[in-house]
Amino acid sequence: MKPDDPLLKILACPLDKGPLHLLPEEAGQEEARQEEALYNPRLHRRYPIVDGIPQLLPSSGEQVPDDVHEELLKRMAP
Repeated sequence: MKPDDPLLKILACPLDKGPLHLLPEEAGQEEARQEEALYNPRLHRRYPIVDGIPQLLPSSGEQVPDDVHEELLKRMAP
């Protein structure tokens, strides 16, 4: 998914219905590689994007701890 994809403007968190932010894929060491995802910084929830399809069921999201939240804020696409 690209940061300028019009779909990003209409996607919303299934829990609070607020906007989501794209976390672009990051290359790096194999075990440290970060997959593309959508992030809700208000609830600290990350939703995966699998084969270009956002997984936006409430059960698909994962709660992230505060230290990971800070790291994800740095990765958020402008």
